[in-house]
Amino acid sequence: MQHCFQNHPFASLMHARTPRKLWMTALLTPASPPTPALDKASLRRNLLATRQALAADAAQAPHLNALLGEQLARLLSEHCAACVGFYWPMAGEFDARATLAAWLAGDPGRQAALPVVSSRDAPLTFHVWHPDAAMRMGRYNIPIPAADHPVQTDLLLVPCVGFDAARLRLGYGGGYYDRTLASLQPRPYTVGLAFECARVAALPREPHDVPLDLILTETGRY
Repeated sequence: MQHCFQNHPFASLMHARTPRKLWMTALLTPASPPTPALDKASLRRNLLATRQALAADAAQAPHLNALLGEQLARLLSEHCAACVGFYWPMAGEFDARATLAAWLAGDPGRQAALPVVSSRDAPLTFHVWHPDAAMRMGRYNIPIPAADHPVQTDLLLVPCVGFDAARLRLGYGGGYYDRTLASLQPRPYTVGLAFECARVAALPREPHDVPLDLILTETGRY
Protein backbone atom coordinates (compact mmCIF):
# COMPACT_ATOMS: atom_id res chain seq x y z
CA MET A 1 0.00 0.00 0.00
CA GLN A 2 1.19 3.48 -0.81
CA HIS A 3 1.45 5.96 2.03
CA CYS A 4 -0.08 9.38 1.66
CA PHE A 5 2.52 11.37 3.57
CA GLN A 6 3.73 14.41 1.73
CA ASN A 7 6.21 16.29 3.89
CA HIS A 8 7.50 15.52 7.32
CA PRO A 9 8.93 18.78 8.69
CA PHE A 10 9.51 19.01 12.40
CA ALA A 11 6.58 20.68 14.11
CA SER A 12 7.22 23.88 16.01
CA LEU A 13 8.21 23.33 19.62
CA MET A 14 5.35 23.98 22.02
CA HIS A 15 5.68 26.30 24.98
CA ALA A 16 4.95 23.59 27.54
CA ARG A 17 7.92 21.73 28.94
CA THR A 18 8.22 18.95 31.44
CA PRO A 19 9.97 19.91 34.67
CA ARG A 20 13.72 20.15 34.34
CA LYS A 21 14.38 17.42 36.91
CA LEU A 22 12.36 14.97 34.80
CA TRP A 23 14.20 15.88 31.60
CA MET A 24 17.59 15.46 33.21
CA THR A 25 16.86 11.90 34.27
CA ALA A 26 15.82 10.94 30.73
CA LEU A 27 18.78 12.55 29.03
CA LEU A 28 21.53 11.03 31.16
CA THR A 29 23.31 8.08 29.55
CA PRO A 30 26.18 6.04 31.01
CA ALA A 31 29.64 7.16 29.87
CA SER A 32 30.96 3.62 29.27
CA PRO A 33 28.22 1.00 29.20
CA PRO A 34 29.61 -2.45 30.01
CA THR A 35 27.29 -4.24 27.58
CA PRO A 36 24.37 -3.18 25.37
CA ALA A 37 21.99 -5.30 27.47
CA LEU A 38 23.04 -3.69 30.77
CA ASP A 39 22.96 -0.25 29.22
CA LYS A 40 19.43 -0.81 27.95
CA ALA A 41 18.30 -2.07 31.33
CA SER A 42 19.69 1.01 33.06
CA LEU A 43 18.11 3.35 30.53
CA ARG A 44 14.81 1.52 30.77
CA ARG A 45 14.65 1.93 34.54
CA ASN A 46 15.47 5.64 34.35
CA LEU A 47 13.09 6.37 31.51
CA LEU A 48 10.19 4.46 33.04
CA ALA A 49 10.66 6.32 36.32
CA THR A 50 10.72 9.63 34.46
CA ARG A 51 7.58 8.83 32.48
CA GLN A 52 5.66 7.66 35.52
CA ALA A 53 6.63 10.80 37.39
CA LEU A 54 5.36 12.84 34.45
CA ALA A 55 2.11 10.87 34.37
CA ALA A 56 1.61 11.71 38.06
CA ASP A 57 2.05 15.45 37.39
CA ALA A 58 -1.53 16.68 37.34
CA ALA A 59 -0.52 19.98 35.73
CA GLN A 60 1.68 18.65 32.91
CA ALA A 61 0.30 15.22 32.02
CA PRO A 62 -3.12 16.20 30.57
CA HIS A 63 -1.56 18.99 28.53
CA LEU A 64 1.16 16.78 27.03
CA ASN A 65 -1.34 14.01 26.30
CA ALA A 66 -3.54 16.51 24.47
CA LEU A 67 -0.61 17.79 22.41
CA LEU A 68 0.44 14.28 21.40
CA GLY A 69 -3.17 13.46 20.58
CA GLU A 70 -3.24 16.44 18.21
CA GLN A 71 -0.02 15.30 16.56
CA LEU A 72 -1.44 11.81 16.10
CA ALA A 73 -4.73 13.08 14.69
CA ARG A 74 -2.81 15.18 12.16
CA LEU A 75 -0.69 12.21 11.13
CA LEU A 76 -3.74 9.96 10.69
CA SER A 77 -5.39 12.60 8.49
CA GLU A 78 -2.32 12.55 6.21
CA HIS A 79 -2.11 8.78 5.91
CA CYS A 80 -4.42 6.59 3.85
CA ALA A 81 -4.39 3.70 6.31
CA ALA A 82 -7.28 1.25 6.38
CA CYS A 83 -6.30 -0.51 9.61
CA VAL A 84 -4.25 1.04 12.43
CA GLY A 85 -2.67 -1.12 15.08
CA PHE A 86 -2.06 0.54 18.43
CA TYR A 87 -1.66 -0.49 22.09
CA TRP A 88 -3.48 -0.45 25.41
CA PRO A 89 -1.77 2.24 27.54
CA MET A 90 0.13 1.29 30.68
CA ALA A 91 2.90 2.64 32.92
CA GLY A 92 2.26 6.29 32.02
CA GLU A 93 2.11 5.73 28.24
CA PHE A 94 0.20 8.06 25.94
CA ASP A 95 -3.41 6.90 25.59
CA ALA A 96 -4.35 6.84 21.90
CA ARG A 97 -7.88 5.48 22.34
CA ALA A 98 -9.78 8.78 22.06
CA THR A 99 -7.82 9.80 18.96
CA LEU A 100 -8.41 6.40 17.35
CA ALA A 101 -12.11 6.53 18.22
CA ALA A 102 -12.45 9.89 16.45
CA TRP A 103 -10.51 8.54 13.45
CA LEU A 104 -12.78 5.48 13.23
CA ALA A 105 -15.87 7.69 13.36
CA GLY A 106 -14.68 9.55 10.26
CA ASP A 107 -15.07 6.54 7.94
CA PRO A 108 -17.00 3.29 8.52
CA GLY A 109 -14.45 1.41 6.40
CA ARG A 110 -11.61 2.05 8.87
CA GLN A 111 -10.42 -0.42 11.47
CA ALA A 112 -8.26 -0.25 14.58
CA ALA A 113 -6.63 -3.21 16.28
CA LEU A 114 -4.91 -4.07 19.56
CA PRO A 115 -2.01 -6.51 20.03
CA VAL A 116 -2.57 -9.97 21.50
CA VAL A 117 0.21 -12.11 23.00
CA SER A 118 -0.40 -15.77 22.18
CA SER A 119 2.83 -17.12 23.70
CA ARG A 120 6.09 -15.83 25.15
CA ASP A 121 8.18 -16.30 21.99
CA ALA A 122 5.56 -15.67 19.30
CA PRO A 123 4.97 -12.46 17.33
CA LEU A 124 2.02 -10.31 18.30
CA THR A 125 -1.24 -10.66 16.45
CA PHE A 126 -3.66 -7.73 16.11
CA HIS A 127 -7.38 -8.04 16.78
CA VAL A 128 -10.13 -5.59 15.88
CA TRP A 129 -10.98 -2.97 18.49
CA HIS A 130 -13.64 -0.27 18.56
CA PRO A 131 -14.69 2.03 21.42
CA ASP A 132 -17.59 -0.22 22.45
CA ALA A 133 -15.70 -3.51 22.05
CA ALA A 134 -16.00 -6.06 24.84
CA MET A 135 -12.62 -6.64 26.45
CA ARG A 136 -11.04 -9.42 28.48
CA MET A 137 -7.78 -9.68 30.36
CA GLY A 138 -4.81 -10.97 28.35
CA ARG A 139 -1.26 -11.83 29.30
CA TYR A 140 0.47 -9.50 31.75
CA ASN A 141 -3.01 -8.26 32.80
CA ILE A 142 -3.32 -6.10 29.69
CA PRO A 143 -6.87 -5.86 28.26
CA ILE A 144 -7.42 -7.34 24.80
CA PRO A 145 -10.54 -7.56 22.57
CA ALA A 146 -12.84 -10.37 23.69
CA ALA A 147 -13.72 -11.24 20.08
CA ASP A 148 -11.15 -13.31 18.19
CA HIS A 149 -10.93 -11.19 15.01
CA PRO A 150 -7.31 -10.94 13.76
CA VAL A 151 -6.55 -8.39 11.03
CA GLN A 152 -3.56 -7.10 9.09
CA THR A 153 -2.51 -3.57 9.95
CA ASP A 154 -0.99 -1.16 7.44
CA LEU A 155 -0.04 1.49 10.02
CA LEU A 156 1.31 0.42 13.40
CA LEU A 157 1.59 2.71 16.43
CA VAL A 158 4.39 1.39 18.62
CA PRO A 159 4.91 2.37 22.28
CA CYS A 160 8.42 3.58 23.12
CA VAL A 161 10.06 3.59 26.53
CA GLY A 162 12.89 5.48 24.82
CA PHE A 163 14.03 6.54 21.35
CA ASP A 164 16.91 8.32 19.63
CA ALA A 165 17.52 10.46 16.54
CA ALA A 166 18.10 7.34 14.43
CA ARG A 167 14.50 6.30 15.30
CA LEU A 168 15.72 3.29 17.23
CA ARG A 169 13.27 2.26 19.93
CA LEU A 170 13.75 1.04 23.47
CA GLY A 171 10.90 -1.18 24.63
CA TYR A 172 10.16 -3.17 27.76
CA GLY A 173 12.71 -5.87 27.00
CA GLY A 174 10.39 -8.71 25.98
CA GLY A 175 11.23 -8.49 22.28
CA TYR A 176 7.60 -8.72 21.17
CA TYR A 177 7.71 -5.85 18.70
CA ASP A 178 11.12 -6.94 17.36
CA ARG A 179 9.71 -10.39 16.57
CA THR A 180 6.49 -8.95 15.21
CA LEU A 181 8.09 -6.42 12.85
CA ALA A 182 10.52 -9.06 11.60
CA SER A 183 7.62 -11.37 10.72
CA LEU A 184 4.95 -9.05 9.29
CA GLN A 185 4.63 -9.17 5.50
CA PRO A 186 4.00 -6.69 4.12
CA ARG A 187 5.56 -4.64 6.88
CA PRO A 188 3.23 -1.86 8.08
CA TYR A 189 4.33 1.74 8.32
CA THR A 190 5.67 2.02 11.87
CA VAL A 191 5.19 5.08 14.06
CA GLY A 192 6.69 5.21 17.54
CA LEU A 193 4.71 7.18 20.11
CA ALA A 194 6.53 8.77 23.04
CA PHE A 195 6.85 11.94 25.04
CA GLU A 196 9.92 14.12 24.55
CA CYS A 197 11.23 13.01 27.95
CA ALA A 198 11.86 9.59 26.34
CA ARG A 199 14.42 10.98 23.86
CA VAL A 200 18.05 10.03 24.51
CA ALA A 201 21.24 10.98 22.68
CA ALA A 202 21.80 7.47 21.31
CA LEU A 203 20.58 3.98 22.09
CA PRO A 204 22.95 1.00 21.95
CA ARG A 205 22.31 -0.83 18.70
CA GLU A 206 22.08 -4.60 18.39
CA PRO A 207 21.89 -6.71 15.19
CA HIS A 208 18.13 -7.24 15.45
CA ASP A 209 17.33 -3.53 15.92
CA VAL A 210 15.50 -1.93 12.99
CA PRO A 211 14.61 1.81 13.03
CA LEU A 212 10.96 2.77 13.02
CA ASP A 213 9.67 4.78 10.07
CA LEU A 214 8.69 7.75 12.23
CA ILE A 215 8.70 8.86 15.86
CA LEU A 216 5.89 11.12 17.01
CA THR A 217 6.02 13.18 20.22
CA GLU A 218 4.04 16.06 21.67
CA THR A 219 6.37 18.52 19.92
CA GLY A 220 6.66 17.00 16.46
CA ARG A 221 8.17 14.26 14.31
CA TYR A 222 11.54 12.57 14.00
